Amino acid sequence: MVYNEDDRAQRLIDVFETERVPNLNLPGQVNVSFINSTEHIVAWHRHFKQTDFWICLKGSVKVGLGYPVKMGNSNEVNVKFEYLSDKNFRVLEIPSTIWHGYKALESGTILMYYVTKKYDPEDEMRAPVGSFGEVWETKNK
Repeated sequence: MVYNEDDRAQRLIDVFETERVPNLNLPGQVNVSFINSTEHIVAWHRHFKQTDFWICLKGSVKVGLGYPVKMGNSNEVNVKFEYLSDKNFRVLEIPSTIWHGYKALESGTILMYYVTKKYDPEDEMRAPVGSFGEVWETKNK
């Protein structure tokens, strides 16, 4: 298991790795992010072969999903937002090729995710926040 920390979150990567649990033998990996700040947006990236399955165990997150527009050589992306929280448990499937990222809405948020393939930097593409004209702010109602 790898522990990775930066100013966005602390992450446990490949929680059930083969060395720790040899009889499980998952084709992908289970990761957990402990998100201590609501200031950071962790976006954008997409995978070409890997599908993600996300669940919020504690707190809440605003998840950005960027769907590439299939028109000629267009690089246009339509952004949609989903919300995950510990008040309404559900698993969000993020298929390969869909841009995705998140912003915690509460400090102390815990996001767990299963990815169908072990991490491979060659299977990932990144883009800066704001690349698709998205608005991450959440208005008070």
